[in-house]
Amino acid sequence: MTKRTHWPLAAAAALALSAAAACSNGGTPEPGAEGNAEEGSTTAEIAFWDPYPQHAEGSAWDEHVKSCAPEGSAITRTSAPQTDLFNQLTTAVKEGTAPDVVLLDNPMMPEAVAAGMLATAEQSGIDTAGVDANLLGPGVVDGEAYGVPFGSNALGLYYNADLLAASGVDPASVTDWDSLNAALGQVADGGGKGITFSGVTGEEGVFQFLPWFWGAGADLADPASAEAVAAGQLLSDWIGEGYAPRSAATDNQSAAWDLFLTGEYAFAENGSWFAAAAAEADFEVGVIPIPAKDGGVAPVPTGGEFAVAPIQSEDASDHYANAAAVIACLTEGEAALQTNETLGYLSAKADVRAEQVAANPLWEPWVAAVEGAQGRTTDLGSDYVGVSASLSEAITASLNAEGDPAAVETAFQDAGGF
Repeated sequence: MTKRTHWPLAAAAALALSAAAACSNGGTPEPGAEGNAEEGSTTAEIAFWDPYPQHAEGSAWDEHVKSCAPEGSAITRTSAPQTDLFNQLTTAVKEGTAPDVVLLDNPMMPEAVAAGMLATAEQSGIDTAGVDANLLGPGVVDGEAYGVPFGSNALGLYYNADLLAASGVDPASVTDWDSLNAALGQVADGGGKGITFSGVTGEEGVFQFLPWFWGAGADLADPASAEAVAAGQLLSDWIGEGYAPRSAATDNQSAAWDLFLTGEYAFAENGSWFAAAAAEADFEVGVIPIPAKDGGVAPVPTGGEFAVAPIQSEDASDHYANAAAVIACLTEGEAALQTNETLGYLSAKADVRAEQVAANPLWEPWVAAVEGAQGRTTDLGSDYVGVSASLSEAITASLNAEGDPAAVETAFQDAGGF
């Protein structure tokens, strides 16, 4: 997914999930209690890879990471887009040159595990205590935890309070799909525009579709269900009725946000990473949860990365110990708050989230969404790759159908053959 003020995840945005060949596990002894930072040792220099090239050398994130080096060692940080990072890690593990720590988008976890690229949390000494089960879920494969998430971002419905007031719409009245559609119609009748969202081909569009998909009661194991069709029909109708722009089929999340900032649209489905930018808009902006079809709050997909320890073939115990030390520094204590504030995430730990909300009320509307979020791969594991690709095709076809029910149904029937 591509976000941004900061959306390296492009959570959703760049789901490389390429089919990686199985890698040699190499030696995997138990990690030591602390990192080996002896001068001249092979692990005195700790390699740290992340998918945040927008955080350049000398940035707050860069300095925060490097401050977590164990005594006597130094962290060398390398950044690349998430897809490239995954592919580079595949090669590095094979060749025995893997970094000590790498940050992977959460949907990539099952495939990385299946390819033999990651040490378990137990094996590497990474502490998962205190992490919310729903946020840890994408990193649990066959009952084993691999790495730990820093936190999560979430999706919600931003609204233009000025435009809604002028149209006579109370945002609190939007509690299900019928009331949302009624609000969109009322805004349109008053000369305004309805809603922006990202339907771009690929994981970013799927990421934004899933709240409607899950909110209809659909299951990723059956992407051709009547509930899935209903979700596709909802968004397709928005295009057909003129409530959403035709460009939604190709807009990424940043483009959809820019449209909302014009002040012409009543709603925008978008992420918590835009909360600070929303406060600086030229009009009053509020946020409500994405409604489920028949009422209540729709589950949103978890966003964010896992800090993991790749498999090491030499000096494994030392590498794992250093990885565990760095990851603990970034995810525990006072530094955990700085990690999440720097990345624009709500922490994966309830106590740190509470600190964030207390320090910055902008986070408060997003807590429920993060705590109720679902992992995209939690149930399907690496099979999610094929389902996501099929859903992406169905979403594109549905949006291009501009409300045609037969075309929408066919698009999702085709998706059932993943």
